[in-house]
Amino acid sequence: MKPTLVVFTGAGISAESGIKTFRDSDGLWEEFDINEVATPQAWEKNKALVLDFYNKRRKQILEAQPNKAHDALVELEEKYDVQIITQNIDDLHERAGSKKVLHLHGEITKSRSTVDPSLVYKIKNAEIRLGDKCEKGSQLRPHIVWFGEAVPMMDNAIIRVEKAAIFMVVGTSMAVYPAAGLIDYSPPQIPKYLIDPSDVKINGIANLTIIKEKASVGLPMLVKDLLK
Repeated sequence: MKPTLVVFTGAGISAESGIKTFRDSDGLWEEFDINEVATPQAWEKNKALVLDFYNKRRKQILEAQPNKAHDALVELEEKYDVQIITQNIDDLHERAGSKKVLHLHGEITKSRSTVDPSLVYKIKNAEIRLGDKCEKGSQLRPHIVWFGEAVPMMDNAIIRVEKAAIFMVVGTSMAVYPAAGLIDYSPPQIPKYLIDPSDVKINGIANLTIIKEKASVGLPMLVKDLLK
């Protein structure tokens, strides 16, 4: 049986594919008010505006392509049971070929019912429009975890991290909770790697190696070593 390698990815890995991040100095939250497009209250106030915001994000993501970092994680599947936990709402991991991807904050390529969260659909024609309804007759919304909402996949993510033989963190500022706390659930004795060009503040983690490179540089380097 292959050893389990858990990878926690953030916006940095997608940014290298041209997908604008939310929190950087030129990020989306500099252009848009979170309270107007990314909360349950925003949805109730102006569904058309929220749908338009995510429809535009979706089109940009569908035009983007996986990069060397995404491809490197697929290579790891030769030797490891690679389980990706991502904060990203894009599908670049899947398009690169990764088989096991858990999306903590939802998936922009899907819609879901506003009355039954279990009803999730693949979006047709890259848009959700006013009047698009689920089988129970309610308006469809983006399949995204908004600010102020629970993170339903968090428990599953914790279980995966607890069973890891190797744990990686790639392209995240470790500032968004509860996701940023995942590293605390990794077994203390296992090797851990943090790949990010910025000064990520992380303390008290045993067996941690920091690779201060962008994902498309640091990850292929590490993968080459792990596959030896």
